[in-house]
Amino acid sequence: MSIRKTAFGAIDGKPVEAYEIEAGAIRATIITYAAALSRLIVPDAEGRPADIVLGYDDPADYVHNRGSAGAVCGRYANRIADARFTLDGETYTLSANEPPNHLHGGFSGFSKRIWQAEPDSARKALRLTLASPHGDEGYPGAVAASVTYRLAEDPALEIVMEAATDRPTVVNMAYHGYWNLAGHGSGSIRDQHLLINADRYTPVGPGKIPTGELAGVAGTAFDFRQLRPIGATIDDAGQLPETGYDHNFCLNAGEGALRLAARAVDPASRRGLEIWTNQPGVQFYTANHFATAPAAGKGGAVYRKHAGFALETQNFPNAPNVPRFPSAVLRPGEIYRHVMRIPFFIAGA
Repeated sequence: MSIRKTAFGAIDGKPVEAYEIEAGAIRATIITYAAALSRLIVPDAEGRPADIVLGYDDPADYVHNRGSAGAVCGRYANRIADARFTLDGETYTLSANEPPNHLHGGFSGFSKRIWQAEPDSARKALRLTLASPHGDEGYPGAVAASVTYRLAEDPALEIVMEAATDRPTVVNMAYHGYWNLAGHGSGSIRDQHLLINADRYTPVGPGKIPTGELAGVAGTAFDFRQLRPIGATIDDAGQLPETGYDHNFCLNAGEGALRLAARAVDPASRRGLEIWTNQPGVQFYTANHFATAPAAGKGGAVYRKHAGFALETQNFPNAPNVPRFPSAVLRPGEIYRHVMRIPFFIAGA
């Protein structure tokens, strides 16, 4: 099957393209703005297809709505405290787009740009590339970044993010998609079940910056070591002031090995997915921002608080400033390679 290319409007006069890939019963659409996965059609236990990722019909909505729906974030996804870090004795000041901190690469990070697409029909894959110059949003080094989406017959979605640099820098790219296994417009995900393969998480202080502690999840609202409803403890305002999650979990097993990060199931449709990765952490976020800023999504769906959940495999937030966290440093001659493999299944089958 060839990969189908269509126009997806324009941003500031620059065309945005959409690419559709199909493998078996799975169909994905990726747009060149933000290298975003805008649609993912997956059947349920009765064979009924549904689009299970949040997104928009108009490219302008990807620009103006908060939340980075479906986007690839970088150069450093998540937060860097006080918008600065020190590397090899030199301090670099970044854009403070979430004052006083830096979030998801800044005002014009990877999730705010149009990428170049290279379809590969034989592999049922799409590779997107982006050049980030030295000094971009304050980061040192010129970085060549790429993300490859591929559909496998399992069925599974594979996402591989890579980067190379011409001088020492920090890199932490992340796929920031929102899942709703009942269908993107079906409402709250509170009754969907989740497992996160993590005995510890990183507690946060002001501005959602990690305190540096690695805390145990046992006996807390962060204990997802067994499948349980996402909403089971989500209203515990003592532990979750936003009555929602936006926290980094420290994945079990050694860094660098592809291992299970999470498993999620919708009991009604019996759709399920797993996320496997080579990264040390995963940010679990329950789309809390839609509480104050609901958005009109695809097909007229209205996205409200808890309309989807993100599982962003990643390095830890603020790792460039916390020596005990995994290193985010990338040096010339090295390749940053972030792998996600997302198999889909029918629960109980």
